Amino acid sequence: MSRRALTVLALDLVLVIVFAAIGRAEHDKGNVVVGVLDTAWPFLAGVLVGWLLVRQLGRREATDIGSGITVVVSAVVIGMLLRVVTGDGTAFSFIVVATIVLGVLLIGSRAVHGWALARAARQGAGYSATDE
Repeated sequence: MSRRALTVLALDLVLVIVFAAIGRAEHDKGNVVVGVLDTAWPFLAGVLVGWLLVRQLGRREATDIGSGITVVVSAVVIGMLLRVVTGDGTAFSFIVVATIVLGVLLIGSRAVHGWALARAARQGAGYSATDE
């Protein structure tokens, strides 16, 4: 896996942790590291499964928006299934919020990344969108 792909994977994982931390803070559950990780782990597992799917399918770069959609769907579906299995809540409103927030974070970060690559290429920085 390229350095660029590893960077985007790491950013995906960090953004899921941010999602969990914000959610816990909004519901007055505290921001204790263990609590945030307890909330985040099902979605982190889903992100990793999504990345495996993208890499195994080999249809697109792991850092593009289409791959981001695959990762978001995997994060939400796997995350919610793991929450059900472990007895945590999966209220419809939570599923909607998780889908929207993770979509904005994980797909939005790829859009910004793509924009930055295109801008660098236009300015002759020597780093192209095909460096994988």
